[in-house]
Amino acid sequence: MAISLQKGQKVDLTKGNPSLKHLLIGLGWDVNKYDGGHDFDLDAAAFLLGANGKVNSDEDFVFYNNLKHKSGAVEHMGDNLTGAGEGDDEEIKVDLSKVPDNVDKIDFTVTIYDADARKQKFGQVSNAYIRVVDEDSGKEIIRYDLGEDFSIETAVVVGEIYRNKGEWKFNAIGAGWSGGLAALGRNYGVNV
Repeated sequence: MAISLQKGQKVDLTKGNPSLKHLLIGLGWDVNKYDGGHDFDLDAAAFLLGANGKVNSDEDFVFYNNLKHKSGAVEHMGDNLTGAGEGDDEEIKVDLSKVPDNVDKIDFTVTIYDADARKQKFGQVSNAYIRVVDEDSGKEIIRYDLGEDFSIETAVVVGEIYRNKGEWKFNAIGAGWSGGLAALGRNYGVNV
């Protein structure tokens, strides 16, 4: 049974499960009734961050235009342009054994593509979640449902995995941002 988290909660991933190696990070959402003339295209991304909370290089930003990190540690499974259907809308795989030593945490984000031009905000999104699955067993370990805390934001840092004393942990963040992917990228030190 998966652990269901609230915003700000942290939980061990590898301390009680030292063989945990392959994670599937599933991100999902629904769009509220919306008639703005444009599809809602939400995009998941991963930022591999050093101790300073910044990427070491632009290659540490894994998203729809850079699907696989050079280390092989993080792989985006592709862009879902509509979010239609049940289950995860986008997925990112993480191989903990391949995460470079200079990466202390990996933040998982969701942004609205072309949000300003389409006049779309996270207040129009519901049932957003992140889940962490042990890919080898298929067992869901963690689930964090974001709730309806957002209104004008166009980007959300959903959660992160991070190193702590040689172990990996998960942190349910749920922090909203304005300015979309560009603002988020700048915050993490990506040249946008």
